Amino acid sequence: MGLNTFLRYGCIGLGGLAVTALPVELPAAEWSGYVAAEGRWFPSEGAFPGQKNGGVSLSAQPEFRHQWRDASRGFTFVPFGRVDSQDERRTHADIRELIFLAVEGDWELRAGIGKVFWGVTESQHLVNIVNQIDYIEDFFGEEALGQPMLRLTRVVDTGSLDFFVLPYFRERTYPGEAGRFRTPLVVDTDRPLYESGDEERHIDWTLRWSQYVGNLDYGVYWFDGTGRDPQLLPGRKNGEPVLLPYYPLIRQAGLDAQYTGEAWLWKLEAIYRDHRDPRWSDFGAAVGGFEYTFVGIRDSAADLGVLLEYHWDSRGIEADRVFQNDLFAGLRYTPNDVASSELLAGVFWDLDYRNASVRLEASRRVGANVKVSLEAQWFGSTTAEDPLSFFGEDDYVQIEIARYF
Repeated sequence: MGLNTFLRYGCIGLGGLAVTALPVELPAAEWSGYVAAEGRWFPSEGAFPGQKNGGVSLSAQPEFRHQWRDASRGFTFVPFGRVDSQDERRTHADIRELIFLAVEGDWELRAGIGKVFWGVTESQHLVNIVNQIDYIEDFFGEEALGQPMLRLTRVVDTGSLDFFVLPYFRERTYPGEAGRFRTPLVVDTDRPLYESGDEERHIDWTLRWSQYVGNLDYGVYWFDGTGRDPQLLPGRKNGEPVLLPYYPLIRQAGLDAQYTGEAWLWKLEAIYRDHRDPRWSDFGAAVGGFEYTFVGIRDSAADLGVLLEYHWDSRGIEADRVFQNDLFAGLRYTPNDVASSELLAGVFWDLDYRNASVRLEASRRVGANVKVSLEAQWFGSTTAEDPLSFFGEDDYVQIEIARYF
């Protein structure tokens, strides 16, 4: 048995042990989660045939958590599902988490399917690389697919060292022909291409050190494996042109840091990516800025935060992604009321293409168990060379009502 096979099936086997090792005292388990109804409205007609001006969807995410042996053992199961009236690809299900935890002294072992988030900035999560983006669930990459993993953590007084073995790759989700936020050619997710001969079974790994020193929190990592961001290559399906996602092998170094100084938060995320495939250039990218909070504005309980972040990519306009030379400015309003109300509004300004887009997010609790959320996006992109021009007709308003239990 080769090393790759041993690690791959060893991780899966440990995930299986997580289930069989559960004790029988299940009354101590905790159930939580939510069910939600969502409505989207697009004021403009779709740019492609079959696209609708609106739609509704239903989603659910129950969560089961159980701990025993004085919390030195744990098991978490978080499935997710959505039924969507507009895009058949957005009707989907996923296991966000199915993971076993064992703690022995300063060591922690997690095995199964998990979610990991790295990053500090508001407008882009540049360093986040362990989990694949669930693109059909959230256009801005806030949602992620569950990732099979074996994670070993060593905890020290001021930081921690994490080592991940990732034995199976998750492909990115994309909208179908009737979906919004799609490219002119539909992405054929049934025929992904890989640089690795092992395809989705290539074993990836990453090592991360995180620490706090005074008012500074930072993390550095090294990733080696299949890149989460695919290159979209031309292809054909049933005689029609499509795009085929190609996942290259990469090596990536990343840094995230946040410094807290009274009302100031200074934030930075930076990466350097090395492609093994010579068709794709190596590059560096960064996003950094600050958030300043005015506490108790006008002698009230409310806070007002001012955000400013700059995005940079060493490839400039040759970059195959947005945010190659952009500014983000935003306001975060927090009333600190009993309804936990929040409002975030921001403007993205592309300094190369001279285009602006506006985003609004707001939420408020209604009673103890209901949360109402609002999203709105205006792309405002008119330059054909700008990647966001694909979504020029996809301005939208979205309302979600979620019932938590």
